Amino acid sequence: MGLTSTAVLAVVAALAVALFAATVRLWPRLARPGAAAVSGRIGLLLATQLTLFAAVGLAANNAFLFYGSWADLFGRQQELGVVTDHADGEAGAAGSRHMTRVGTQHPDVPGGRVPSVGGRVPSVGGRIDKVVISGRTSGIESPAYVYLPPEYFHSAYAGRTFPAAVVLTGYPGTAENLLKGLRYPQTAHGLVKAGKARPMILVMLRPTVAPPRDTECVDIPGGPQTETFFAKDLPEAVTGSYRAGKEARDWGIIGNSTGGYCALKIGLHHPDRYAASAGLSAYYKAAEDPTTGDLFHGKQELRDRADLLWTLENRPPSGGSFLVTTSRQGEDNLGSTMKFIEKVKAPAKVSSIVLDSGGHNFTTWRREIPPALQWLSARLGEN
Repeated sequence: MGLTSTAVLAVVAALAVALFAATVRLWPRLARPGAAAVSGRIGLLLATQLTLFAAVGLAANNAFLFYGSWADLFGRQQELGVVTDHADGEAGAAGSRHMTRVGTQHPDVPGGRVPSVGGRVPSVGGRIDKVVISGRTSGIESPAYVYLPPEYFHSAYAGRTFPAAVVLTGYPGTAENLLKGLRYPQTAHGLVKAGKARPMILVMLRPTVAPPRDTECVDIPGGPQTETFFAKDLPEAVTGSYRAGKEARDWGIIGNSTGGYCALKIGLHHPDRYAASAGLSAYYKAAEDPTTGDLFHGKQELRDRADLLWTLENRPPSGGSFLVTTSRQGEDNLGSTMKFIEKVKAPAKVSSIVLDSGGHNFTTWRREIPPALQWLSARLGEN
C-alpha cells in the first residue's frame, strides 16, 4: 500500500484507537510495582503515541502531499521503468530522444470522465502524460507530467501549436502535488471553458531534479546543471515531442515557494526562452542550508547571480513579464516582494497579487492559481 493510500491511513488510525483502548483496559493490571509492569506501561504509552503521531502525519501528508511515496519520504532515488510508445507520433516516438512517455491518465475535470470503447475521451477532458525528460545539455533526467488540453485533440487545432507553461512545486514537494493538491489541470480546464484563458500545455514537475538535494535551480560547479535543464533542455524536449510553440512568446513558467523563486529566476535570466514568469509566495535569493549543500563553491559572482534583487539592480534591464504574490498577513516575503516590484525596470513588466491574509500553504496558492493562469494566458502569444 502506498504512502498516500487511504487504506494505510485507516489501518494506522484504527491501530492508534485500538492501542488507546488497550491502554485504558490494561492500565489497572499494570499499575502494580515491578519491572514487568513498568515496562508494560512504558510500552503501551510509546506504542499509542507513535501510532497517533503516525496517523496525524499521514493525514497531513494526504492533505498537502509533501511526499508521494515511501521512497520519496525516505529520500531514496526512484528508478522508473521506461516503456517507449511508438503508436501516435508524440512523446516517446522516433525523433523524440529526449522525452519518453511512461504512462497516461485523464484529469478529473467536469465532463472529462466520458465512457467510450477506448476509455475516457481526451478531446473532452484532455490528457495527462507521465514522462521522463532527458536533458541533452545538462545530462539531467527528471520525471514530469504533461497536461494536454482537450483542444489539443480537436481537428480544428490539428495544424496549430499551443503555448506552454512549466509548473513547479516547492521543496520537497512532488509533481503529484500539482495534480492532486493544487489542481492545475482542472483549474486550467475550467478557465478555458469559462472563456477566461486560452488552452495551454502544462509541464508539471518538481524543481528538485537531483533529489533529495535542493539545487535551487542553479548550475552548480561540478554538480547538477539545473538552470540549464529548465532554460534549455526542457523546452527543447517538449517542443520535440508535442505541438508546443518554439518562440519565447509561447513559453511561461510558474511555481510556488522554491518553485516560485526558480520560475522568477529562470524568467529573469532567460527572457529569450520564457516570456512570462510567475512566483507564488516566492523568495528572491537562493537558500543555502544543509538541504542545498555548497551551491556556489566560493564564487561570489554565482551567488550574486542567484540573488534576484541584486540582478535587477546591477544587470542591464531585460525583457519579460513577471507576476509575484504575497499577503499582508501570513507571508514573510511581503517586504522583499515590494522591493522586487520596485526594481523591475522597462522593458520588463511586473504585476502582483497581494492578499489581505494568507499563509505559505496550499489554501493560499489555490486562491492565486486561477488569476495567475489567466495572467499567463494573456501574455503568451497566439500562433
